[in-house]
Amino acid sequence: MDKKDRFKPDHDRKLILEDGSVYEGYGFGSEDERFFELVFNTSMAGYQEILTDRSYTDQAVVMTYPVIGNYGICDDDDESDSPKISGLVVRQFCDRPSNFRCASTIDEFMKNHGIAGISGVDTRNITRHIRNNGSCKAVITSAQRDTGKVLEELRDFTPPTDQVARASTEKIYTIDPKGALANKRPVVVIDCGIKKNILRMLSARNFRLVVVPWNTSADTVLEYDPCGVFISNGPGDPSDCIPAIETIRNLRGKIPIFGICLGHQIISLAYGARTYKLKFGHRGGNHPVRNNSTGNIEITSQNHSFAVVPESIEGTGLDITHVNLLDDTVEGIACEKDMVFSVQYHPESAPGPCDSTYLFDNFETLIAQYDKKRSEHA
Repeated sequence: MDKKDRFKPDHDRKLILEDGSVYEGYGFGSEDERFFELVFNTSMAGYQEILTDRSYTDQAVVMTYPVIGNYGICDDDDESDSPKISGLVVRQFCDRPSNFRCASTIDEFMKNHGIAGISGVDTRNITRHIRNNGSCKAVITSAQRDTGKVLEELRDFTPPTDQVARASTEKIYTIDPKGALANKRPVVVIDCGIKKNILRMLSARNFRLVVVPWNTSADTVLEYDPCGVFISNGPGDPSDCIPAIETIRNLRGKIPIFGICLGHQIISLAYGARTYKLKFGHRGGNHPVRNNSTGNIEITSQNHSFAVVPESIEGTGLDITHVNLLDDTVEGIACEKDMVFSVQYHPESAPGPCDSTYLFDNFETLIAQYDKKRSEHA
């Protein structure tokens, strides 16, 4: 035994992957057993935003950065009020954070929200396993539980398909901007698991926001006489979001539409394109994306498991506007005639770079052009 390990207690938790791989470590956060899909994120900061991003519903995240929790939990940094993530896997977690904004430790936060954690495991090895074999089912459980028995339960575990329904708002609510020059007609925001910073970005453009559940019909959306429609990020397989796909299909060409992440996939499906699941997804804060219109390279924040099939876009009326330089996946689409555009990545960051915030300005410009045409034909 190494000197540094001499005074450590015995392992009390273990992470088991569906292929039988076992990683023993130390528990933090909730002590409850959790079954989930295991993914990894390469961000060097922003663990609180990751924990509170509802796009991670029913997933556990392996953080490749080795020390997590060093600046604690800050009340203003939550991306949702009720996290849906299942677990967090780290090399080392810090239970004595140093930060004047810190309100609690990551351990306390995860206990309060029922999020299981395991530390002291080889996160580099686990990340390589996911890269080589793909995202997989896994479980964080007590070290005392029989591995064979837990593995049987894990292999019988079927991930649910109602993630968006659980991540979305249940009630319609309104957000009024602080600015005095607010657009009188609102932007209707279709919430599939939206991040708070997206709402902040839209509010900063002086839009009044009406946030509606993911399965709101096009007729209901139009009852608000909106100046634009935004469809958000969210968890799960986009092909399961049939009501949202139908809503976008019925709204296209009638009003400006902007989508991010899951919203991008839903827009693509509404136009007749197809999506597929990536081997291990894109999750991190340093993905290079080329803007085909300008030739500029944007460093982007990403979190998704699915992508749009490039060949399926042909004949839909959509154009590919952005491409991922790591694997050539589709990162943005647009239909100029219908006033529709979307991106696969996260221009609102939180966490991540701010290279792509101009997209919110583009949405504002598109709405202004639409309003001008509408007033001319009134």
